[in-house]
Amino acid sequence: MTRKNLKLRLSLLVLLVGVVAAAPVFAGSAVVGSVAGTLNATVGGQTLLPNTTIFSGDSLQVRDGVTVVAIGQGSRMVFGRDTEASFLRESKDVTVLLSHGNVSMFHPEDTVALRVKVGEVSVVPAAGFKTLGEVAMLNGAVVVSTKEGMLRVEGNGPAVTVAKGQSITLSPRTARAPQAAGGAGAARISSSTGLQIASVAAGATSAVVAGIAVSRAGDAKDAAAAAQATASSAVSAANAANTSAQAAGAAATTAGDNANAVGCALNIFANEQGMPSPYTPPSGSC
Repeated sequence: MTRKNLKLRLSLLVLLVGVVAAAPVFAGSAVVGSVAGTLNATVGGQTLLPNTTIFSGDSLQVRDGVTVVAIGQGSRMVFGRDTEASFLRESKDVTVLLSHGNVSMFHPEDTVALRVKVGEVSVVPAAGFKTLGEVAMLNGAVVVSTKEGMLRVEGNGPAVTVAKGQSITLSPRTARAPQAAGGAGAARISSSTGLQIASVAAGATSAVVAGIAVSRAGDAKDAAAAAQATASSAVSAANAANTSAQAAGAAATTAGDNANAVGCALNIFANEQGMPSPYTPPSGSC
């Protein structure tokens, strides 16, 4: 083997070892989270089940239901009815690409970074705050509401912070440069959609609560199924024990009958020989 071929083979071996060693890292980075609870939802066209792992690139569609996705250490994202979204996992954060519907987020401090993107608009929880908020698409506009903590809205223009209790609406005209409500160039909330927007804002907390309820209902359903299985096993064991007892009783009866027959025969033989009876049978059994 020439030195050139040896060098080439060594290089290929080093490259292969590097790829194999890096494979778990790449695989782990593709995991977004897991489904804590779900109702009437699909991923990639397949029915979504609790405890399903969500990967980067997955597409979620919620019909008349809700889905709760657990991300990192304590973060939750709740996807409401008629919602379509996809997931992107990067090295240090998780991005939800919202194309229709609404998503509520609960984000504790110091956990994996979350981001919701609607077109060029990006919404992230502000650092250092425990945040509860919602991003919703409504009649072509984007509504951002904060119930706890603070959300930061970014786009091509200056970033805007939405504090606790505030809500802003970004219309297609203002989405490229969002402004806080009441400021210069602020995104306007029209009277015709005011009630709808208020309803969406009020729904952020209830969506999270509903999502947690779905998750707990799933746990309760699993516990009930396990209890039912245990009860069924107990009934089966009791039936088997009863059958065994009946068989044992029948065997004992048969053995007693056989012993009595032998005793009676022994008495007949003893009587014929003029000997005392060695066996005292039950009354009238001989």
